[in-house]
Amino acid sequence: MIDWLGMAAPPRLPRSELKGLVLGRVRAARWRPWRLAAAALALVALGGGGVWASRTIRALRAERDDLARRAAALGDTLAAFIHSPATRLIQVPVSTGGRVGSVTIFADSVGHRWLVRCDGLAPNAADQAYQLWFITRDGMRSAALMPMETDAPMVTTLDMPRTGGPVLGAAMSIEPRVGSAAPRGPMVFHLVL
Repeated sequence: MIDWLGMAAPPRLPRSELKGLVLGRVRAARWRPWRLAAAALALVALGGGGVWASRTIRALRAERDDLARRAAALGDTLAAFIHSPATRLIQVPVSTGGRVGSVTIFADSVGHRWLVRCDGLAPNAADQAYQLWFITRDGMRSAALMPMETDAPMVTTLDMPRTGGPVLGAAMSIEPRVGSAAPRGPMVFHLVL
């Protein structure tokens, strides 16, 4: 067609380095959408990670605040038991799973409550728990089911039973994780007060 144009310049082939330049730009243009997609994906991942991190931090703060409230409440309860002139301290040495530990009972005769702390007890098997019993005139009454999954001390507060007569002592046995109506498993301790 160039030949048909009488006033046009004669045809010329492009320089060889121009071909390399054009092909380089084409290749760069092909990779550009991939790079943009990768950058977009990175931004989405960072944004999602930021959302996850923010939610995790909020959840951990809420858990920390809840634990702080519970620790303060437990501290108040413990202080009330320890400083009460009506509190009797009972400490029972125990041996579980080849370990020596203790069960400490702060018995409040005015508030009719016990605060029980277990230290050094062997963790329970997955299907077992320690079960604490009140010994009453009418027999054993379940006081608390205390599954211990770690070595950490366990603390619980118990109200005295309303039936069965006065509490004459305490006992602890190893029972199924769901608990028992009467002691059937190995006895950890049996103490008449």
